[in-house]
Amino acid sequence: MTPRAFRIAYDGTEYHGYQRQPDVATVEDAIFDALRALDVLEPPADKPTGYAAAGRTDAGVSALAQTIALEAPDWLAPRALNADLPADIRAWAAADVPADFHATHHASHREYTYHLYAPPAGAGVSDADREPVAPAVDDDRFHAACEALSGSHDVHNLTPDDHNTERSLTLAANRDGDYLVVTVSAGGFARELVRRLVSLAREIGTGESTLAKVDRVLEPDPLPGHEGIAPAPPEPLVLTDVGYPELAFEIDDAAAASARAVFDRCRIDRRTGARVAREVADGMR
Repeated sequence: MTPRAFRIAYDGTEYHGYQRQPDVATVEDAIFDALRALDVLEPPADKPTGYAAAGRTDAGVSALAQTIALEAPDWLAPRALNADLPADIRAWAAADVPADFHATHHASHREYTYHLYAPPAGAGVSDADREPVAPAVDDDRFHAACEALSGSHDVHNLTPDDHNTERSLTLAANRDGDYLVVTVSAGGFARELVRRLVSLAREIGTGESTLAKVDRVLEPDPLPGHEGIAPAPPEPLVLTDVGYPELAFEIDDAAAASARAVFDRCRIDRRTGARVAREVADGMR
């Protein structure tokens, strides 16, 4: 058995988060089931020897670079793990790691990307497209919110966590048509933090709130309920990177090709679903 780390990509829309829970489907449960089927995880153990994961994504959140580590047999390449994983969870790269490696504690940083539907201010909606109605976002205000939220802060008003809420954050946003692609980096993340950061920046970008709200949210005093920041929907959020400067991950070409095929199929299915939804909506106009 050799200590090894695996990069795992998954479509989180059908899962109740990464971490296993009783009576609901999670990504971690599916990984453990695959390891049992491969006789890597044997009874009575409830998790593999040396196991840890880089992060605990929320229900509905997807990943490109979730990272797990465990003691694995030499033959357990990503393609072998994929043989018993569901199609929407794919291992695609691996690296040998030191015996004391811990996928959670040894990560230098984590990066999430949120694809926010946010038509730019002044943009019209064509009859041909009939995109869903959403408040227009002023990019300058949105970028100002990202800048104000970057830095070292106590984010207790932006998470349900009640301890260990100090974080050093970097937020950036790039315009891609009707979407703002928001990237948030930190050493680690409190629960729902990224989605609440996006909600707050969107409030400011639409003019619903002023930039002064950032200062209020970052104050030591808790926000009253009516001023609280609700999390943005989870489905547009992706764990896009987890940094381990000392590791050299090797892409398994066959596994990566399998993963690309799965997510290309997913992309087509969702485009088709959008067309169907548009036809139904247009039929009632």
